[in-house]
Amino acid sequence: MAVRIRLPGGTLKMKVYRELRERERARRIPVLKLGSLYFSWCSNRPRPLNDQPDDDPNRSQAAP
Repeated sequence: MAVRIRLPGGTLKMKVYRELRERERARRIPVLKLGSLYFSWCSNRPRPLNDQPDDDPNRSQAAP
């Protein structure tokens, strides 16, 4: 189970490896490993419209 700590600038998440999302495993967002725990930081800043999450199961994989 992941632990989320909401902070003014974003959310600090604490997880084990099997709970990491693809973007966390690929280190596209800040991730720090301490022992068997992974700490990741997700900012509250709005994402640009063209920035799609890579692990969205509802997104079509077909190319136009």
